[in-house]
Amino acid sequence: MAQRATYYEEELDDADDLAEVGLNLAIGNYGQGGLYDDGMPRIDEATLIAMQQHVAQQVALAQIPDVVKRFIVQFHQAIVNNNLPEITACYENGWNKLTEQFYPKTEWPEAEIIAPLVNDNPVFLILYRELYYRHIYSRLTPNVDDRFHSYENSCELFNYLLNSDGPVTLSLPDQWLWDIIDEFIYQFQSFSVWRSKPKLKNEDELSMLAAEAETAGGSQLWSCYSVLNVLYSLVQKSRINEHLSGVRQGLPESELLELAGEYGSRPLYRMLGYFSLIGLLRVHVLLGDFTLALKVMENIELNQKAFFTRVTACHVATYYYVGFSYMALRRYNDAIRTFVSILNFIGRMRQYHTRSYQYDQINKTAERMYALFAICNCLSPSKLDEQILNNAKERYSDQISKMSQPFTSNYSAPNPTTPITPSSPKEKPSPASEALAAYSELFLFACPKFITANAPPYGDADSLTAYIADPPEEPATRHLSLFLDDIRARAEVPTLRSYLKLYTSLDASKLAGFLEKDEEELVQLLMVMKTASRSISRMNNEGALLDGQVITTSDLDFVINENMVHVVESVMNRKYGGCEPVADY
Repeated sequence: MAQRATYYEEELDDADDLAEVGLNLAIGNYGQGGLYDDGMPRIDEATLIAMQQHVAQQVALAQIPDVVKRFIVQFHQAIVNNNLPEITACYENGWNKLTEQFYPKTEWPEAEIIAPLVNDNPVFLILYRELYYRHIYSRLTPNVDDRFHSYENSCELFNYLLNSDGPVTLSLPDQWLWDIIDEFIYQFQSFSVWRSKPKLKNEDELSMLAAEAETAGGSQLWSCYSVLNVLYSLVQKSRINEHLSGVRQGLPESELLELAGEYGSRPLYRMLGYFSLIGLLRVHVLLGDFTLALKVMENIELNQKAFFTRVTACHVATYYYVGFSYMALRRYNDAIRTFVSILNFIGRMRQYHTRSYQYDQINKTAERMYALFAICNCLSPSKLDEQILNNAKERYSDQISKMSQPFTSNYSAPNPTTPITPSSPKEKPSPASEALAAYSELFLFACPKFITANAPPYGDADSLTAYIADPPEEPATRHLSLFLDDIRARAEVPTLRSYLKLYTSLDASKLAGFLEKDEEELVQLLMVMKTASRSISRMNNEGALLDGQVITTSDLDFVINENMVHVVESVMNRKYGGCEPVADY
C-alpha cells in the first residue's frame, strides 16, 4: 500500500504541474491559421475538443485534495479485492467524513474526473456514481440532468447485476445494499413528485420532458413499470421468497441453498432480493395499494430474528410502512402493535443511533410514527403500552385532546399545501372542525409522500395547457379525504356509546329520542358502531401480515331484538400485586 501511495503521489505531482500550464499553450494552434501547407494533415474539430477535455480533466483532477485521491484509490482497491471489512470502513466512515470535511455543500468530483485513479474500472465508477448522485439528492438540489443521469446509472448498475453471464463476483456490506434499493426508490419518488408539477418547470425542463415522452413506446424514465420491473426481477433472480419459505418450514441449510439456486445462494443477491421485498412494500404504499403492499411481505416475519434487523434504517422503514398499511386498511389494533414494537426498539437503542449517519432520518421517522400511533389510539383506544402512549401525549397532547371529542361534521379536507386552521379566528371553532383539523394535521405530517403513476401529458402542448389549468387532485389530498370519510362515519359513535353504557336494555324509540334521530337513522348508527367495534387482527403474530381473525375492539356490545336494544358490557379483571393483564392479540 505504501508503494502504491508513493506512485500516486508522484503521478499527482505531475498533474499539479499541469494546473500551471495554459490551455492555449498545451493545445497549441495546430491546424489553425494556415500554418500548414494544404497537403499536410490538420487536427479536426473532434480531436481538438477531445484534447481540450483531456487537459481540463487533468486540471480538475489536480484540484482534488490528496486525501480524497488516496481514499478513492483505497476504496477502489478494496472493491477489486472484495475486501468486505475495508469496503465497510470506506463506505460507512471514510465517505461520510470526507463529505463533511470537503463536500458538505458541493458535489463530489465527477466519475470521469477520478477515472484515471481507478484505471477506468467500470464497476467501481458505477458504484461511485451511485454515491455521487445520492450525495446530490441528500445534500444539494438535483437539476434535470442529475435526475436523468441518476436513472441511467441505476439502469447500468442493475443491468450489470441482472444481465451478466452468471452471478457477479462482488461483495458489498448489507448497509450499502439496503441503501442502493432505498435510494433507488427515493429518487423515483422524488422524480415523480417533481414531474407532476409542470407549472413550475422552465422551458428547458419542459422540452426535455416532452422529448422523453415522445420516445418510442413512451417514456421509461423513472416510470412505475421500470422501477417495479427492477425490484421484481431482483426478487425472482434471488429466489428469496422460496428461501424465506424454506426458512419458515425449518429446512436444513443444504436444502435452503438448493432452493435459492445459483444466484440466491450468494449473499449479494440474497440480500438484494430481500431488500427488494421491503422496497416493493414501500412502492405499493406510495402508489396507494396497501393490500398488495402487505401481500409482497407474506414470507417476511416481523420479529427480532428477521434479516431486516441487521440494518437499522431498514428495520425502522419496514415497520413504518407496515404500520401505515394497517392503518389505511382500518386494522388499527395491528397498526398500534406495529408502532409500539418499533418505537420501543428505537427508545432502547437511541444511544447507539446517535453514532449512525442516519440518526436524523431514523428520528424523523419515529416522530411520524408517534403521530400515527396517536391517530390509531384515538380511533381504537388501547393500553398495550402506557409508556408509548405517554410519549405520544407529550408530543401531540393538543391534537389528541381534539381528536377525542365526539362530534358531527360536514368538515372538508384541507389542501396539504396550505396551513391547517380549525376555523376562522373571528368565530369559536366547533368540535367538528377542531377534531378533523387535528386528524388532518397529524395525517399529512406523518403519511408517506404519495405519488401518482401517470405523468402529465408533456408530449401534447394542448393537453398540457389544459392539465395546468385544471390539475388533478393531489395524491395526499385524495388519501386524506378517504381517511376523513371514515372519521366522519364514526363521529357519533362515542355519543351513542355513552348512552348505551347507562342501560342493560333500552327501547329503540327512547334511544332515538335521546339522540334526536328517527328509528331508521338510529339503526344506521347502531350498525356503524357495530362495524367500528369489529376489526381483523393477527393472532399471536402468526401467519402472513394480511392474515387475521375478526375480533371485538370494544368492551361494549349489543343486540337488537324487535324494538329493544340489549347491552352487554365486559369488565376487565382487577389487577393484583401490581400486575396488570395484557391483551392477547
